[in-house]
Amino acid sequence: MSDASLDDTAADRPRLVYPFDSLPPRGQRAEVAPGVRWIRMPLPYQLNHINLYTLDEPGGFAVVDTGTRTEDGAAVWHEIFANLPAGQAPTRVFVTHMHPDHVGMAGWITRKFNVRLWMTRLEYLTCRVMTADTGREAPPDATAFYRRAGWAEPAIESYRVRFGNFGKHIHVLPESYRRLSDRETLDIGGREWRVITGNGHSPEHACLYCPALKVLISGDQVLPRISSNVSVNPIEPDADPLADWLASLAKVKREVPDDVLVLPAHNEPFRGLHARLDALASGQARAMERLSRRLAEPRRAIDVFTSLFGRPIDQSDVGLLGMATGESIACLNHLLHKGEAVAEIDADGVRWYRLRG
Repeated sequence: MSDASLDDTAADRPRLVYPFDSLPPRGQRAEVAPGVRWIRMPLPYQLNHINLYTLDEPGGFAVVDTGTRTEDGAAVWHEIFANLPAGQAPTRVFVTHMHPDHVGMAGWITRKFNVRLWMTRLEYLTCRVMTADTGREAPPDATAFYRRAGWAEPAIESYRVRFGNFGKHIHVLPESYRRLSDRETLDIGGREWRVITGNGHSPEHACLYCPALKVLISGDQVLPRISSNVSVNPIEPDADPLADWLASLAKVKREVPDDVLVLPAHNEPFRGLHARLDALASGQARAMERLSRRLAEPRRAIDVFTSLFGRPIDQSDVGLLGMATGESIACLNHLLHKGEAVAEIDADGVRWYRLRG
């Protein structure tokens, strides 16, 4: 299952510039800026690719994100390694955040080449916690979370069966890592790269910005054609990640100029960063307006999908249902935190939301 949300509407997509006419061929790296190369890695999900990047430095290159743990992903990496000049190899691995399509092959690459993993602290530790669920039964807190959202028993049973699959998509992480910190400056290949962290989509997502090259590796923080999934999950059911997400969009706009080439994790590299950030924020504002109108009468989290996403969600697809439910609760929790809505739990353990007053 992808960690990106449903497609934006046309109204949410500004006119962006896509400077590259073609995608990198399988198993090859395409140069998009001096010393910066783009890899297109297949994914076994509805969103069928992720963009990975390499940054040249002495002895080889730093890897930025790694793809999901799959046989096909490993085959692509083997093709890339086989085509390297003599003496060239990965020098270190940067991971923007802990979702499987970004971190899945990191443990394998770091061990294969005896190099270090670089991540933010919350991303590394959260990934270690979530992979520890592999093989466990779904805890009662988690099933109660989805029951409160309005899930029927067949969907909850499917969730029980799927629980603990997260770690199956990730090679075991190394036992130690190099911590990335917000606003830290890194020397990569003789150029200065700044770490810019964001929250909401994941705990402490790291973007990499090079002022000299005017390049931003944005991970899932800024995507050109789809919006990032911003969800509440059973571990922290009262969280307000949407507030964090909106603050992070504003932060990136403050700290990164508009004239950069944006290298996103999905879709294609583009120009037009500030227009895209504005569109993401305004699109979320319109969704919240639709949600508020829907809450004139009490609703469950599963009752507001059409208002937020423009279409119903098939409840037999538990992966998609989980993403949609997490996003819906994020929006509903945001209204609760702002004092604009109230919620009550009925005798069956289902939570109903309505506008205050």
